[in-house]
Amino acid sequence: MGFLLAVVVCLGAVPRTAYGWGPSAHRLVNAWAIETLPQPLKRFFTSHRSYLTEHASDADGAIQQDGNEWKNHYVYLDKYGRFPYTGLPQSFPRAVQLHGSRKLNRNGVLPWRIAEFKGNLTQAFENEDWEAVMEHAATLGHYVTDAHQPLHTSSNYDGQLTGQAGLANRYGSGLVDRYINFFIMRPERSAWIEDPTEHAFTMVLESHIWVDNLLLADRQSRKGLVGYTDEYYDNLYSSTSGMLMQQINAACHDVGSYWYTAWVNAGRPPLPSSP
Repeated sequence: MGFLLAVVVCLGAVPRTAYGWGPSAHRLVNAWAIETLPQPLKRFFTSHRSYLTEHASDADGAIQQDGNEWKNHYVYLDKYGRFPYTGLPQSFPRAVQLHGSRKLNRNGVLPWRIAEFKGNLTQAFENEDWEAVMEHAATLGHYVTDAHQPLHTSSNYDGQLTGQAGLANRYGSGLVDRYINFFIMRPERSAWIEDPTEHAFTMVLESHIWVDNLLLADRQSRKGLVGYTDEYYDNLYSSTSGMLMQQINAACHDVGSYWYTAWVNAGRPPLPSSP
């Protein structure tokens, strides 16, 4: 029972956005990311588990207050040529030079946002500002989890370009909410990340390869059905559960890895023994 139950309750208080993972996925990932950490970091983050799960979707809530926040949650890779999208430099100044800030903002800046918040978390560790550590850790976890949502990497972010509008909610919220108790959670242990920006680009590229599979699965799951019924969701889960488990577990590993990297890069400051 433990922390898994804490992940799936009280979702009504968390604001939803139109697209991407819903609150259940974000809470689940932040909770399991703690399990990937080495000691003493794991002990410290465990003592703040409630905060990290309850605030896992604060970044989505920020969109309602500031429309400019939305660009931080996605990157439309397909707007930059063909895979592996070498037309989009990992260096932000170089990307601005090539494409202009307006285009970059329109097509999303998620990988750079992840690197930015990894820096924020490192600074909070260096300052031994434990309240800021938790705030930045929860938000960083959100952005890293977004990078593992395939539709966050495509201009067809909701299936709207292929007549499949609503797919983001069906996959990121509806499917997760229905089957979360059946998820097989075995994330790898966290690891130090040498280049946070490069790793963020790797994450979104790996997510992007699943976009076409997800679109096809959605279309086939509804074949012969009227509306998005229980049978549709059963079909979709059967078709995508392997991909879903891979992405969710990878998100847990990567969230933990960014947290761990921030602590290491801050010089491994001594951690308080209690909240």
